[in-house]
Amino acid sequence: QVQLVESGGTLVQPGGSLRLSCAASENRFEIINMRWYRQAPGKEREWVAGINQSGSTSYLDSVKGRFTISRDDNWNTLYLQMNSLKPEDTATYYCSRTIMTDDAVAITDWGQGTQVTVSS
Repeated sequence: QVQLVESGGTLVQPGGSLRLSCAASENRFEIINMRWYRQAPGKEREWVAGINQSGSTSYLDSVKGRFTISRDDNWNTLYLQMNSLKPEDTATYYCSRTIMTDDAVAITDWGQGTQVTVSS
């Protein structure tokens, strides 16, 4: 059973930094990408950052230059380094992992989320 467990969320002051982690269970299928999403109260979930097989990264415009996504070599842990945090970054942050099965079916799994609150 796939497990993704996020951690690192907490209350932080504006301008502060946090590093989120996502621990992923072992997997025998090809991993296509891992991503971070967030959902603020009353809003839809939005994509924040992604990293693909080649290591290429991409970011939501509002976090470019402030957030950095990375992973370990074995895709066991995904990170999101968040700097210069703003109140509008307040949200529950989720990681996802997309794999390709032997039957060429793409499956995306999600973690339960970790809360980030940016407030003075």
